Amino acid sequence: MDADEMDFPTPESDVDSIAPETLKDRIDAGESVTLLDARMSSDYEEWRIDGENVESINAPYFHFLDEEIDDDVLASIPDDEHVTVLCAKGGASEYVAGALADRGYDVDHLEDGMNGWASIYEAHEVTDYDGPGTLLQYQRPSSGCLGYLLYDGDEAAVVDPLRAFADRYLADAEDLGVELTYAFDTHVHADHVSGLRELAAEGVEAVLPSAAADRGVTYADEVTLTTDGEEFAVGSATIETVFTPGHTTGMTSYLLGGSLLATGDGLFIESVARPDLEEGDEGAPEAARLLYESLQNRVLTFDDDVLVGGAHFSDAADPAADGTYTAPIGELRERMDALSADEDTFVETVLADMPPRPANYEEVIATNLGRNAVDDDEAFALELGPNNCAASQDALTSDD
Repeated sequence: MDADEMDFPTPESDVDSIAPETLKDRIDAGESVTLLDARMSSDYEEWRIDGENVESINAPYFHFLDEEIDDDVLASIPDDEHVTVLCAKGGASEYVAGALADRGYDVDHLEDGMNGWASIYEAHEVTDYDGPGTLLQYQRPSSGCLGYLLYDGDEAAVVDPLRAFADRYLADAEDLGVELTYAFDTHVHADHVSGLRELAAEGVEAVLPSAAADRGVTYADEVTLTTDGEEFAVGSATIETVFTPGHTTGMTSYLLGGSLLATGDGLFIESVARPDLEEGDEGAPEAARLLYESLQNRVLTFDDDVLVGGAHFSDAADPAADGTYTAPIGELRERMDALSADEDTFVETVLADMPPRPANYEEVIATNLGRNAVDDDEAFALELGPNNCAASQDALTSDD
C-alpha cells in the first residue's frame, strides 16, 4: 500500500503545511532550508529536492510509526532548526511532522508532497530574445523540463508542451490576449508526456517533425508534419524548422524569431544530448556521430549571438541573468570543449558518463507514440523523477 493511503495514528500536535511554491521561493531566496524526506530510501536516492542551501535528510515514515522513535533517527533530525517534512503526496509527511511536533521539533510539512513539487511550473521572459514579439521560457524545477511560448500580435505558439500543463498554455494565452495557434514538439520525448494531442483537441495546430512520426507515431494524421526548412508565422515572427538528429532520429530544433534556437534535447546550456534512448547501447555510438554532425553542420553555423534554449536543464546548469536557462551559441562554443572536439573525441566524451535512463522512459515513449493509453493521473505519475536526457551527469562546460 502507498504510504499516503495508509491510516496513520493521529499525533497530538497540529502542524502547518507549506505550499510547494512557497518552499521554492525560500530556496531561490537563498534561505537555509532543512528537509526531512519521509519516502523510502530507493525513491529518495532516485529523485529529491536539492540545492546549495538545502540540507536534505532521509528518514522513511515507518521509523515514526512506533510510539518510541529510535534515538538514532531523532538524532539525525536537527532540533534547533525549522524542518519541513515531505513525502510522495502529503499524507505520510503530515503524520511524521505531527509526531516530531509532539516531541518539541519546529516543523511543517510540504503540501501534496513531491506531487505538489512536480506541479510547479514557472514562466520567465527571455529578455535577451531580440526577435519579433515576446518569448517566455517555462520551467518545471522538479524534472528540469523547459518549454517556450512565443507570442506576437494576436497569435502565440508553444514549443515542447507538457500534457500536465496543457490547460496552463491556453490560460496564459488568454491572459495575454492572444490565440494559441501552434504547438510544436521537437521529438518523441522519453521523460515526459507530451501535451501535443491535448492542445490539438482544443483547436491548436499541432506540429510534429516528420522524422519523429516515422518512429511509429499512431496519430500522425491528426497533426501537421514538418520537415527541414519549413516556416510558420506567429504574428510577425517566424518559427523555422531545423532538422538536428542525434538524440533521436527525429530530433528537430526550431529557430524562434531568428533569435533563439529551441534545441529540444540536442544541446543544453551545460551539456549535449545522450544518444542511447532510441537506439540503445548498441546504436549509441552511431547516434553520437549523427549528433556531432548536427551540432557542427547545423547548430554551430548560426551566429554567435543566437540563443540556445534546450528542453531541459540539470542541477549543473546556471541560469542567465534573467533567470532563464539560455545562453548564446558563441558562449557555449567557448565554454563547452565537446563542441570544438574532433568527432572521435566527441563520441568518446558523450558515451563516457551517461546517467541512468529516465524513469519509466519506455512507457513514456510508448505513450508519446500513441501506443499506450493513460489517463491524466497515470501520465503525471509516469513522468515523476529526474529527466536524465543529457549525456553527462555533470556539466560539460567550464567556468572560464
